[in-house]
Amino acid sequence: MTKANRPMALTLYSYPQLYGQSDNNPYGLKVATFMKLCNVEFRQAHIVDTTNAPRGQLPYLDDDGVVIGDSDDIIEHLTVKFDLTIDRGLTDEQRRTDLMIRRMLDDLYWVMSYSRWADERFWPSFRDELLRTHGDLRPDQLEAARTYNFQRYHYQGIGRYEPAAAYKRGVRDLQALAGLLGDGPFVFGDQVHAADATVHGFVANIYFYDIDTPLKQAVLAAPNLVEHCLAVRTLASQG
Repeated sequence: MTKANRPMALTLYSYPQLYGQSDNNPYGLKVATFMKLCNVEFRQAHIVDTTNAPRGQLPYLDDDGVVIGDSDDIIEHLTVKFDLTIDRGLTDEQRRTDLMIRRMLDDLYWVMSYSRWADERFWPSFRDELLRTHGDLRPDQLEAARTYNFQRYHYQGIGRYEPAAAYKRGVRDLQALAGLLGDGPFVFGDQVHAADATVHGFVANIYFYDIDTPLKQAVLAAPNLVEHCLAVRTLASQG
């Protein structure tokens, strides 16, 4: 996992930064964290236009002209290409647990997104921070994105929930995650793995946000989630 013989031909396209996080979307932060933990050199390009993205979704990776979408596919591609050892010692049971965590966090994603774009209590703070942090964004662009997200929430289902019921789902996801993490310090004990980058992508995008949603309250109520978030952040910053 050294940087030797790895020319930097990798560009990670992801959403803009926010509240000190390199991506305000958990999947982009997940991949960026993974690459830093594995000492894979890359350039991160922050965009909002998903026209050229595979399936119209971010993040995606441009590996010297080869484009890979989906955070899990990006991690798999990098693991094979650079023979990364971060998950080499995992047991079959741990790999199944890794998959279940990822699928559970897919559920949490919708509640996180709902809290930012749909909940009238928190939308103004999220909107204003985006506009303050990124001077090239316009209010009409964010309103258009909000309208689009309302459609997504309706067809996915979370938009048909009352707010309390929506947050109940997300809080339960976070409580289950805290239970799986246990005493840590990482998901599978003393060594950091890709699962930790995945967890960090989500928890950091709640913990470091100056928006007091029920999801943030659930993270603050779970000291092991906070400790994990800070530990992975420190390791990634050393990569």
